[in-house]
Amino acid sequence: MTDKEYLNLALASMHNGQWFSFSGEEQSYSTLIVNDSSITKPTEAEVDAKIEELKQADADKETKKASGKQKLLDLGLTEEEVKALIGV
Repeated sequence: MTDKEYLNLALASMHNGQWFSFSGEEQSYSTLIVNDSSITKPTEAEVDAKIEELKQADADKETKKASGKQKLLDLGLTEEEVKALIGV
């Protein structure tokens, strides 16, 4: 996932609806616009923390996937069987 995708995902997870947009083509905190007057613009630190949380969740998911695959292989399944079961 790209940094822009993480930024959009982080912002979208903070509030419901399309509460934010960006000025111009660049999507970054500096061009963030809050479209809903009932919402206060999150700090850059809050956005960065949410991005790191999402990145860590993705990393944890990949680690668990690799661990699960290895456990299946250790049980005697072949690579082809594991791939057929879990697509990895």
